[in-house]
Amino acid sequence: MILVTGATGHIGNVLVRRLIEKGERVRAMIMPEDDIKPLKGLKVEMVEGDVRNLKDLLSACVGVDVVYHLAAIVSIVPGHKKAIYDVNVGGVENILKAVKETKVRRLVYTSSVHAFSELKVGLDINERVPFDPSKTAGAYGKSKATAVLKVINAVHKGDVDAVILCPTGVIGPYDYKLSEMGKMISDYVEGKLKIGIKGAFDFVDVRDVVEGEIAAAKKGEMGGVYILGGEQIRIKKIMKILKELTGKNGPVFSLNKYVSEFVSFFSVIYSLISKKKAIFTPYSVHTLTRYYTFSHEKASKELGYSSRPFRKSIEDAIKWFEKGEEFRKMAKAL
Repeated sequence: MILVTGATGHIGNVLVRRLIEKGERVRAMIMPEDDIKPLKGLKVEMVEGDVRNLKDLLSACVGVDVVYHLAAIVSIVPGHKKAIYDVNVGGVENILKAVKETKVRRLVYTSSVHAFSELKVGLDINERVPFDPSKTAGAYGKSKATAVLKVINAVHKGDVDAVILCPTGVIGPYDYKLSEMGKMISDYVEGKLKIGIKGAFDFVDVRDVVEGEIAAAKKGEMGGVYILGGEQIRIKKIMKILKELTGKNGPVFSLNKYVSEFVSFFSVIYSLISKKKAIFTPYSVHTLTRYYTFSHEKASKELGYSSRPFRKSIEDAIKWFEKGEEFRKMAKAL
C-alpha cells in the first residue's frame, strides 16, 4: 500500500494517477476542506485527515510501505505565516513520527527549490547549496527549509528512511487548483493577462516530477536530496510561446524589477479584497528576478530522471485547460 498526502494537489493527483496506472494500491489522504474533483473516477482509497493531527497520520500510515508526503500550503501572498508553518513544518513533524511508529519502509518528502539558501543573482543552484531558513525568502521558503532540516535530522538519528525532492516551478495538465503558473496560463487564454514581468525561472512538467518521485522511492539514496527541474525560461519567451500556441495577443509591455515590485503591492491588496488569486506579488517578482539556474544532474544520474521540453508542457496544459468546461468555470472564479 502507498500513501499520498496532498493527493488533490497538482503533483499529488498526477502521482496518484500514475501509481494506479502502474498497478499500485494507493491510499489518498484528503484534508477535510479539500475538493476531491482531482481524484474523481480514480480507483483510490480515500481517507479524510489533517496532517496537523498526528492521530490522523498514524491511522493513515497503518499497513503502508511508502509514503509520499506532498501536503503543503503553497502561498506567495503575505499574511498566512501561521497556517503555512502549521502545515508545512508541523505536518512534517507529524509524518516523521507516524512513519517511525508504524514502521513505514520509506518516506519521499517533496520540498521545493525555494528551500535552498539564496545565492547571488544569476548563480547555479545544486544540491550542495545548504538549507538555512534565515537565508531563504518568504514564509513558504522558510517553512520548507525548516522542514527539510527536520527530515535530514530524523534520517541521521535513524528514525526514518527518507528521500528529499526539490522541484522547480511545476507546470502541466491536471492543475485543478490552479498553481501560480496555471493561473497565468489560464489568464492568458482568457485574455486577462495585461502586464508582463521581466524575469525568468526554471519550469518542469508535473508528469516528469511524478516520474522522479517514483524513481526516488525505489532508487534514491537514504537522506539524499534531489532537484527535479526542467529548463530556465524567460517570461518574454513564455509569452511568445503562448501567442504561437493560442493565436492570442498577450501583454503589450513588461515591467522591470523595480516597477514590478511597486505594482505588485497593489496586486496583493486587490487579491485580498476581491478574493481572487494573485500571480503578481512581491514574492513572485523576487523569484522571477533572481535568474537562478537549477541543476538536475544528480537526479538524472542517480534516478534516471529526465524532463520534456517546456513548450510541450505548455501545449498540454492549454489543451487540458480548454477541454474542461467545468474547470474553465472554476478558473474564471479564481
